[in-house]
Amino acid sequence: MIKLYDKDSYIFEFCSEVISCCQVDGEYKILLDQTAFFPTAGGQECDTGTLDEISVVHVEIEEDQVYHYTKKPIEPGKKVIGKIDKEVRLRKMRHHTAEHIVSGLVHSELGLENVGFHLGDEEVTMDYNGVIDHDELLKIEYLANCAVWENIEVDCRYPESKELKNISYRSKLDLSENVRIVTIEGIDICACCAPHVKRTGEIGMIKLKDMINYKG
Repeated sequence: MIKLYDKDSYIFEFCSEVISCCQVDGEYKILLDQTAFFPTAGGQECDTGTLDEISVVHVEIEEDQVYHYTKKPIEPGKKVIGKIDKEVRLRKMRHHTAEHIVSGLVHSELGLENVGFHLGDEEVTMDYNGVIDHDELLKIEYLANCAVWENIEVDCRYPESKELKNISYRSKLDLSENVRIVTIEGIDICACCAPHVKRTGEIGMIKLKDMINYKG
C-alpha cells in the first residue's frame, strides 16, 4: 500500500483501487492500493472523509496496512475517489506541529521528555516526566511563538539506517528502522508518523491554556 500522506500531507483528494472489502461487526473494512487517509496513530485521531461519497467512519493501521471502515460495501477492483475533510486535517496538522515545537522546547530548555500526547477536536494535551512551573510555561509559550514567527521549514523524511544512527532525536518508542524523522531546525528533531505543516508560520498563535501536576 502507498501512504500518500507520507509523500505530501496536503493531498486532500486522490484516486485509488479497492483491494479488498469484508464485513466486520456491522461495518465494512476496506483496503485500497493507496490512500491519503491518516489512521489513528501516535496520539492522533484518524482523518475523516469519504470514498465515492460513502462516509469513512474510522481508519486503522494493522501490520503496516491502512484500513478504511464504512457503513456500505465497495466492490474489490472498483476505482474510487477518496476525499479528506480538509479543514479537519489542516487543524490537526497545525496542532500536531505546534506540539512538536512545545515538546522540543520543553526538552531543550527544561530537560524533560514528552511521555504522553493527545490531539482532540478542540485542544492538545501533553504529558511530561517532570514539574513545570508557571514562569517556565510562559517562557516556553513565548519561545514557541517565536518559532512560529520565524516561519521555519518542517522537514519530514525517512533517513537511511546509517544516517539514522547519527541523528539525535526524541522518541517515546525504541525504533531502529523505517523511522520517519520530523525536523524543525533549532527547535526539535522527533520520530513521528503524522502529517505536519510545511512551515511553522502556518500554525498561527500557540497558547498554553492550563497545566496541572499529576502524581508528583
